[in-house]
Amino acid sequence: MQLFYAPEITPPDYTLSEEESKHCVRVLRLKAGDPIHLTDGRGALYRARVVDDHPKRCRVEIEDETNPFEPLGYSLTMAVAPTKNNERYEWFLEKATEVGVERFIPLETEHSERRVFKAERSEKVIVSAMKQSIKAFKPQLAPLTTFNELLDMPFEGRKLIAHCDEAVRAEGKQYLASTLKKGERALILIGPEGDFSKEEVARAVERGFEEITLGTQRLRTETAAVVAVTMVAVVNNQ
Repeated sequence: MQLFYAPEITPPDYTLSEEESKHCVRVLRLKAGDPIHLTDGRGALYRARVVDDHPKRCRVEIEDETNPFEPLGYSLTMAVAPTKNNERYEWFLEKATEVGVERFIPLETEHSERRVFKAERSEKVIVSAMKQSIKAFKPQLAPLTTFNELLDMPFEGRKLIAHCDEAVRAEGKQYLASTLKKGERALILIGPEGDFSKEEVARAVERGFEEITLGTQRLRTETAAVVAVTMVAVVNNQ
């Protein structure tokens, strides 16, 4: 299946973006009459056929709409500090999109080594991963958000912060895969290479966040984030 992203699709016909047109005509070498599939990133899947194979404004005709994709049976928001090496963060976005995430929040913390976040490039990585893994739901991408801004955000569900220091509370840290229940809404915070500061962890706990661990191994930021996403998927039998 050749899947293309069409966020503003309005049947019965549609003109692909210049980037998608180039991929369709120049890269995949599709011609007029060839079948393709389109998704709006919100769950709808369309079967279509190329009617004008222009490399910059490829036009297609919608044949029918189906909804074979069910949304995730759970809601996961990942708030992860961008890594110093941008490619590592993009790797996380790609793999997490493939496994299953509803929303990404790039997080600026006290120890962040990168405080500039280029959303446009990250959006492209997410869209590409969505298409490659044949999904019809595109994860949302929030702008760079400070730690304090995130603490002020309303969230209905489990709020979890992973860190490497000693636990703030006497009961200690919970293992993510053991504490999370199937179908729960979850917000998981993963810090930068230097981890969250002790003050940040304490503030998060005061605001209702539960301290968690991902195991005994020391993990890079992007690895820890993918491990967390995978654990949530396994708990939900995805």
